[in-house]
Amino acid sequence: MFPRVPDQHKKDKRLVPNGLGAIYVLVSAVYLLLMFFFQTLNHQVNIESVLPPLILAVCILFGGFLGLLDDWLDLKWRYKAFLPLIAAIPLASFAYLVPLRPSIGLPIIGTIDFGAYYYFIVVPVIVTIITNTVNQLGGLNGLETICPAVVLIGLMAISGPLAILLYVPLAVWLALAYFNFRGKIFVGNTGSFAIGTSLAAFAIISDLKANLIVSVLPYIFNSSLILLTYFIFRTRASVAFDGEKLCSDHRRSLITTITYNRRLTERQVVVIISVLVGASTGLALLFQRFWP
Repeated sequence: MFPRVPDQHKKDKRLVPNGLGAIYVLVSAVYLLLMFFFQTLNHQVNIESVLPPLILAVCILFGGFLGLLDDWLDLKWRYKAFLPLIAAIPLASFAYLVPLRPSIGLPIIGTIDFGAYYYFIVVPVIVTIITNTVNQLGGLNGLETICPAVVLIGLMAISGPLAILLYVPLAVWLALAYFNFRGKIFVGNTGSFAIGTSLAAFAIISDLKANLIVSVLPYIFNSSLILLTYFIFRTRASVAFDGEKLCSDHRRSLITTITYNRRLTERQVVVIISVLVGASTGLALLFQRFWP
């Protein structure tokens, strides 16, 4: 059912089914839409509790569709970088309608109140940046699935009752992560874009924007390196594979920084980056504890 692509970091370049992130999109959307349907049967519930599953389902569906387009058409970055702005429309509407607080609290800096700009500028920027940074950190078995799962679990741990929105999506994503880490499947851009929009949408719905930003610091570092080296030096990051281990002769991304003049296996690199994401997510949990 799924197209097969070669695993570039295996000696035999074995063919692996790609695009299984579609399973995450389909199951998550059905789960959330069913939740929305059964909540609407209770006429006493308020709009603040009914809308979140519908909004999150719409965002995941659009993220998956965007990734599917990229898998099919191999979209250029100048096009797909701004497409997540469309997914921000229902989120901005929800944030304005409830309303969610239009501010973000940051340590040292303090609380920044954006006012009306929060709905029309901040929300779209968060969705766009998170979706693209999550999509950019990939290419190794398990990297595209384990790291987002860590961030997702961290957000769920501090989101209170809203965590129910991600019970089934997380279970499906963890199952995909297990097979992806073992090199049995790829989630493709369909999966990485869908999980990116999931993180952004859930953080906005649960009012955990600052926690999300802290959690994805390794992602932001990776994207910053990639963009700076591309726009300033017109060069791209690439990691060499000698049939057994990865190595690089430059520092143009998080992966190439870790493997710079150092031979590491694919799994070692994935574990190191996962630990970094785990550390930033742990910092976000402490952030919530001391800066609610």
